[in-house]
Order: sequence, then structure tokens, then C-alpha cells
Amino acid sequence: MKDPNTPLFAARLNAFKIGADAYWPGKNTVTTADLLGRAATAGLTAADLNYPDHFVSDTPAQLTEALQGNGMVLNGMAMRYYTDPGYKLGAFTHPDASVRRAAIDETKRGLDVLAQMGGRLMTLWMGQDGFDYSFQMDYTRAWDHTITAITEVADHNPTLDIALEYKPNEPRAFALMPDAATTLLALREVDRPNTGVTLDFAHVLYADEMPAFAAALVARHSRILGVHLNDGYGKWDNGLMVGAVHPVQTIELLVELTRAGYDGAIYFDTFPDHSGLDPVAEARTNIDVVNRLRAIAQGLAGDADLQAAIARQDAPLSMRLVQAAMLK
Repeated sequence: MKDPNTPLFAARLNAFKIGADAYWPGKNTVTTADLLGRAATAGLTAADLNYPDHFVSDTPAQLTEALQGNGMVLNGMAMRYYTDPGYKLGAFTHPDASVRRAAIDETKRGLDVLAQMGGRLMTLWMGQDGFDYSFQMDYTRAWDHTITAITEVADHNPTLDIALEYKPNEPRAFALMPDAATTLLALREVDRPNTGVTLDFAHVLYADEMPAFAAALVARHSRILGVHLNDGYGKWDNGLMVGAVHPVQTIELLVELTRAGYDGAIYFDTFPDHSGLDPVAEARTNIDVVNRLRAIAQGLAGDADLQAAIARQDAPLSMRLVQAAMLK
């Protein structure tokens, strides 16, 4: 049984391909089941699977067995349209109706696999749904197509949650869902109870938002369905280890998540690949740091002096209290 005081931890599975030749000498094909086995050695207790990418060499039954055999649970799945060159001009916003239909139908197949494996959460990051030039996109039509598609996907199986993960850009120069406010506006139009938002810390910074404020808005107007922790310099999606650049902002987000009652998994969307880091050591570091920061956040969430200082917008006192808790 899951310990209510310890969240489930998941991480970006593809990072565990680093050093594959040394870790699996002589192995020609590294499967998703292999990646799950290596991820488990880092202390990860959950996994998010990409659809359809992670099912190329493994069946749902094989992956269910791999998860159970490694003491992990399925946190959810994420659609990966961008790996298909046919979606370069968009998935839900593609100008060709047949391509839009293919994207919706592929998402429904992913939902069916998710249900078959006993999962509940499907994350949609629609990075390819955007534009690169002025006069390239009919914004109203693209928005309408997106709302229609998300609504159809949400209605396919109302027992499954659909989370939108926003990001300002990449691979397109401008994303149709670039920030918290725009995403919440879309969800308001979709108007389905099984929808919500996945917050990615680096994406939020990249959108020039304060993570805790974004979380408060999402909790107020929708639901926080997923949390991706990482860090960065706010210029692009660095995918650094948790707390490496913004420890105070990470703690504030964790305080806000505590107040919002978020009890879902913590997913480390980090990129040890960029520096060739050992993915197991990197994941273990993230787990250790988050456990420490969560302990600090839980203490601050009920700190009456801190709440009084915040009520007065007394930033000097707030900083003294937070840093005292951090630097014990």
C-alpha cells in the first residue's frame, strides 16, 4: 500500500538509455521493459509510458508484468505525436482533416491501452500544435479544432483523466497552449470533469510564470493532475535536477501543492542526457532532494508566522523564515 507521506516517484524513462552499451553489453535492442528494470534500481516507484513509442517492442501485458516485477505502478501515459513526421504541421491543429482524425483516433487507442493496464491519467503535450510564422495559421480554426479534439478525447472514456501539459514553444516557435491562463481558458471551453493540467516546473519558468502562482490558478479553476519537477534557467527547457537553480521557488510550489491537496506522483522530467550523467545517480539525487524539500514545505505550509508575514506582504520576514527552515 502506498505510504501517504511518501509520493510515488517516476522519471523520464528514455533517460535510462544512457550508457546502454555498457549496461546491457551485447544487447541489440533495449526494450521498454529493460528501461523499467534499470529505472527501478534508482528507487523509482512509478512510471509514465509514452504512447505509442514505448509499445513498439513490448505489449501492454509485458509492460504490466515488468512494472509489477520491479515493484512499480503505472502512473499514467503520455501521447507522443511529435515522433511521427506526419504531425509536423500539427496533430489536433493540422490543416488536413484526415491527419487530425488520425491524431484523435491514435489518442483513443492510447486511452484504451491505458485502461487495459489499469492506469488513469493521460497527459497531452501538444508541442507540434502551433505555428512558426505570421499568416501561417488560422488561429480561430486551430483553436476550434483543438477544443473539439480534446472534448472528443475526454468523452472517449470519462473514467480516465486527461491532463494538458503546456509549454511556450518547441518544436514550434509558438505553441497554441503556451501558459497556464491559455490552458485554463481551453479547459473552460472543453468543460469536462475528467480534464485538468500537468504542471512542468521548467515549462512554467519558461513561460515567465511563478510556479506556485500557476498551481494556485490551476487548483482554483481546474485540477492539478500531474506534476513534473525539474529546473532550468527560464530560457528554454533545460531539464536540470530538482532544486539546482530555484530551490526557494520549488519549496513554494510544494507548499502550494500541499494546500491544494495534491497527492499524485512526482515525475522527474529531467535530461541527464545533455551532460551524459549517470541516469540512476541523477534520479536518486532528485528523490533525495525532493524528500528534503517536501519536509521543509510541509513544515512551512502550517507556519502561522509565515502566513502572517505573507498576509502583510512582508518579504524580508518571509525570506528569513523560509531560509531558516532551509538552512537548518
